[in-house]
Amino acid sequence: MFVAQTNSTNTLLKELIVSGNPPEFIYAGYQTAGRGQTGNSWESEENKNLLCSILLPPRTNLFELNVITAVSVQRLLGDSFTIKWPNDIYWQDKKVAGILIENAIVGNEATYSIAGIGLNVNQTEWHSNAPNPISLKQITGKEYNIETLMQQLLDKVRKVLQEDVWDDYKAHLYRREGFWPFVEREVDTTPTMNAPTQTPGAFMARIMDVLPTGEIVLEDKQGKQRKYHFKQIRYIV
Repeated sequence: MFVAQTNSTNTLLKELIVSGNPPEFIYAGYQTAGRGQTGNSWESEENKNLLCSILLPPRTNLFELNVITAVSVQRLLGDSFTIKWPNDIYWQDKKVAGILIENAIVGNEATYSIAGIGLNVNQTEWHSNAPNPISLKQITGKEYNIETLMQQLLDKVRKVLQEDVWDDYKAHLYRREGFWPFVEREVDTTPTMNAPTQTPGAFMARIMDVLPTGEIVLEDKQGKQRKYHFKQIRYIV
């Protein structure tokens, strides 16, 4: 389902779920209130990027939805793209896509789950404070058809939903090899951003694992393992 404009495809899809006849997906030409993780906004020129929400079957392990969606987008784009824990999609040190998973919980179970995906496609100028955006057009020099990408992404998601892709997720993690700088952060309501270089308290560590709960396990240069939830740690990029 395509809409020319909406406040947020996630919000619109939730409204349609309540109405009782939701589509499998929605994509929009423009969002007036696009959202990213933990309060971040999402910048997008009109009709330049893929802005979509996909209705997913709920899972007992909610973090699996991040894994499923991130692997689907990464497969769509190819092996030169990586997954920055927990679910951003990177090309080198630049962010090309973001994912926002939202769940409706009743008791201890999700009644529905929505994957909101923003993929930078044909935009070439950026005006927000996002530190490192990049688009497919900037990477390849090519113009892309948004509708075609939407259909290709749906095909990837439908296939990935039938697979166990945990190993694939971990194999394509951003900076999955070697030691890289990280910094711990206070957990609060402010958006999580990459930390700048020379940040006080930085330490070098390598990624050892991502647990089914979504926690990342790092090992520092002293051999100590450190475990973090999302928002407890920042990459230095």
